[in-house]
Amino acid sequence: MSEIGIQIEHLSKRYGAGDAAVDALKDVNMRVAVGEVVGLIGPSGSGKSTLLKCLGAVIAPTSGRMTLGGKVIFDQGWKVRDLRALRRDNIGFVFQAPYLIPFLNVTDNVALLPMLAGQPNGLARARALELLKALDVGHRANAQPSELSGGEQQRVSIARALANRPPVILADEPTAPLDSERALSVMRMLKQMAEQYRAAVIVVTHDEKIIPSFKRIYQIRDGRTEEEVGEGRSLD
Repeated sequence: MSEIGIQIEHLSKRYGAGDAAVDALKDVNMRVAVGEVVGLIGPSGSGKSTLLKCLGAVIAPTSGRMTLGGKVIFDQGWKVRDLRALRRDNIGFVFQAPYLIPFLNVTDNVALLPMLAGQPNGLARARALELLKALDVGHRANAQPSELSGGEQQRVSIARALANRPPVILADEPTAPLDSERALSVMRMLKQMAEQYRAAVIVVTHDEKIIPSFKRIYQIRDGRTEEEVGEGRSLD
């Protein structure tokens, strides 16, 4: 496999202790190459959300090792002091709902994270416009979120996730509220952006419309992952 963007080794997460302990993750192993989009599927309660929270540095695993963008961030404990900066600079998040800030226009929604990271306003907005044009919503740059369609809002949220050029993107049910055409369009955009910006992408989904598009899938059951070969069906 080519350069690895995400590597998870023997990851576990236990909630509680003693008789009340629950093992949400048990010896999870995953790898995602730079420029690759991988699916993560499994029934409710299987551990998908817990795994995404660990990868997103929202909660600490109990044991194991995580490497993002070539940097070890967890190895039997956090190896990064500032987890908030890690999330801001190294991980892009795309959610089921776009969560755009309603009182900011589209450009400012995308430019906000780079500005918070210290990038000059002009450069941050130029980067935002570059991404919006790449995602075919450049003509909506001055619109308010309430003026966008559902598909446009999701494209803006993808642009926001890419704004700081993170090596990792975590997408949690990004196509759930969309019809088939828009869902496949979002997947097409994620794949294009992963290749163009050299990001490793994990998409958590139940959406049967997009599952055939993955070349590789990880199935998670009872806290353990199994790698499967996907159909890799064309999105054109």
